[in-house]
Amino acid sequence: MSHVEDELNSQPECWIRAAEEAGRHAGALPGAGERVAIVGCGTSYFMAQAVAALREAAGQGETDAFAASEFPRGRSYDRVVALTRSGTTTEVLDLLGQLRGTTRTTALTADPATPVMTAADDLVVLDFADERSVVQTRFATTALTLLRAHLGLHTDAVVADARRALVSPLPEGLVDCAQFSFLGRGWTVGLASEAGLKMREASLSWTEAYPAMEYRHGPISVTTEGTATWMLGEAPAGLAEQVRTTGALWVEGTLDPLAELVRVQRLAVAVAAHRGLDPDRPRHLTRSVILAD
Repeated sequence: MSHVEDELNSQPECWIRAAEEAGRHAGALPGAGERVAIVGCGTSYFMAQAVAALREAAGQGETDAFAASEFPRGRSYDRVVALTRSGTTTEVLDLLGQLRGTTRTTALTADPATPVMTAADDLVVLDFADERSVVQTRFATTALTLLRAHLGLHTDAVVADARRALVSPLPEGLVDCAQFSFLGRGWTVGLASEAGLKMREASLSWTEAYPAMEYRHGPISVTTEGTATWMLGEAPAGLAEQVRTTGALWVEGTLDPLAELVRVQRLAVAVAAHRGLDPDRPRHLTRSVILAD
């Protein structure tokens, strides 16, 4: 079993622990009414998008999400939250250094022996969700679970859905598809982007991700037999029928969207195996992007 497969299978237990520990970390996490920015790179950026949408929808305060390299330096926030599994990503560390002394910062990380431990004002260490693999699975979803629990949005049903996602068969013919489109709405737009990234990283698949209502505005034109369109969350009315008429495989998200992401992670591993690829050795990637001065 690959590292990534072993790690994605451990997610239900990681989520349970994260939810249990959310209260202990409340002082380091955004409070109600704070104006917050959440930043990250790659997978962490897409998790930031999901959290930002959840927090605003919950009425907790204005919340933005940025790739760390694109943070608007002139904008004022009460707190900036950085998601960084490795704690060594150059863009994240540079941003935290620039914000020191002017904006309160919090880092969520997996490794307590990295530079981010002294770069941020407040820290949340999820070392039980750390990973050996380059391709992120459990750290990202565990960090998101912690923040969902902090917002009062996590339930036991999410964990039950994750367990179902690990054992339920993938739709027939999905592994043979040549192109994958992932769709989301609200907080699941970030999850859709992450689903596409997982497929690209682990299996070199051609993937796209869009807000679901945007799919009719051009992307559906390349949808045909041999492609799959996967909805994370509730689909807009009529969209499934429109996709099916193109000859594409429509995949309805029936589980909690975070558990649906677990199903996509499984698909990424299955497609990699189908194509003779090693998901633990993604092309041109490293576990952390550390740039020279």
